[in-house]
Amino acid sequence: MNVSEKQTVKMTNFRWVICVTLFFATTINYLDRQVLSLTWKDFLVPEFHWTNDDYGTITSFFTLFYSIFMLFAGRFVDWLDTKKGYMWAIGIWSVGACIHAFCGIVTSGILTGSWFVSFEKAKEIISTVGNVGLVINISVITFIFARLVLAIGEAGNFPAAIKATAEFFPKKDRALATSIFNAGATIGALVAPVSIPFIAKAWGWETAFIIIGALGFIWMGAWLFIYEKPETHPKINAAELEYIKQDKHIYEKDEKTTEKVAFIKCFKYKQTWAFAVGKFMTDGVWWFFLFWAPAYLSSVYKMDSTQSAFPLFVLYMITLLAIIGGWLPSYFITKKNMNPYEGRMKSMLIFAFFPLLALLAQPLGYISYWVPVIIIGIAAAAHQAWSANIFSTVGDMFPKKAIATITGIGGMAGGISAFIINKGSGMLFDYAQKVWSTVDGIPFLEKFPQYIDEKLPEKFLEGLTDNGHSVVYGIDTGYMIVFSICSVSYLIGWIIMKILVPKFKVVTDL
Repeated sequence: MNVSEKQTVKMTNFRWVICVTLFFATTINYLDRQVLSLTWKDFLVPEFHWTNDDYGTITSFFTLFYSIFMLFAGRFVDWLDTKKGYMWAIGIWSVGACIHAFCGIVTSGILTGSWFVSFEKAKEIISTVGNVGLVINISVITFIFARLVLAIGEAGNFPAAIKATAEFFPKKDRALATSIFNAGATIGALVAPVSIPFIAKAWGWETAFIIIGALGFIWMGAWLFIYEKPETHPKINAAELEYIKQDKHIYEKDEKTTEKVAFIKCFKYKQTWAFAVGKFMTDGVWWFFLFWAPAYLSSVYKMDSTQSAFPLFVLYMITLLAIIGGWLPSYFITKKNMNPYEGRMKSMLIFAFFPLLALLAQPLGYISYWVPVIIIGIAAAAHQAWSANIFSTVGDMFPKKAIATITGIGGMAGGISAFIINKGSGMLFDYAQKVWSTVDGIPFLEKFPQYIDEKLPEKFLEGLTDNGHSVVYGIDTGYMIVFSICSVSYLIGWIIMKILVPKFKVVTDL
């Protein structure tokens, strides 16, 4: 082909098909992890008698498993390569999503030996078991196992998506491609509350897990036919391949200078500790909002999962404001001539003030439930903006060969904080219900001393209200405490980061 012919050949744009495919995978990723939070109050509690503490145990172990496997997911995808690695990741998490549906059957099987029964029969069997504590313990363990499988697979989503993006896009387009596929997280969070509760209400909670989980298998079929390496892809012509590979010589140079870095060596740098502290102080907040927002509307405003669908949809719509997180540091860097670290830290300081609004969520909630919904949405948007920048500080301060390792360390720190806040919140909310609630002006445990050493049934206080008793719900105070912790976490995290790394300093001896 001569030069004039090359100029007339129109470049294909199949790389964007790959990007859209990654977007759908990320959407499914967030849908799968949200099924539990949108069904447990209305559908699982009546069957398994869970308390807030039980739910907190399940969610906390999921975040811990997820953070642990994030450390290994990248190497797993590199080992199998992108196509097979992504297939395995989404295949495992889709299996994990679907097996949640069978936790009731497994629970009834362990309790009575009746394994080969229908979903409805399993419910019937469990309802006849007199030992409620045993039902709770066995069901919690089975759901933790299902969350383990889900976490193992979901940990591979972002490493595989980022690797695919690097294969199909030149450096100058990667930020845009990444922002597009990462938007699947927000879309998944938006779609979940307006779909999952209605599926569960119409066909059962088990069906909700199966239908949402099955979406991953459909995606796998599409990925099998859509993905090939750019060099051999029949849908990519020479012009597009040349565009994709425009940084080829830069990559070859980078690969020659890249080597693995030991974890222990990274901990001698204050920059590592700054990043880890920033993640530890703030990641748990995001996971709390993600897993407990539906329960908050249920416990405080007595909404069922279908009634809370639209408020939750609006809450996650507000998180789209996080796009400012990508624009603001660029403004400081290009317009104010700040170095990258200085620009990002200034942006993060601004974002750290918005979660302080969470201090008003509970006190002003008497006006309307829309007040806390909007405030939580703003706080969640601030988190996403903060998160985008704290990840970028790693690339600002560390050489390429250390970025994955440092990111893994920070991810683990964030996972530990998520474990603590989810487990701690569940324990606090149950404690608040029993100790801080009053019935007809009398402290709950004084009026009902039989519950001092027993778990309080989920709907017990609501039943008292329905029967004409005056009840002050202690769980409102519990949420106020957690909201207060979430509100100040970002400023505390920023201050510690600034103390550890007051000025921009690149690590050069790693």
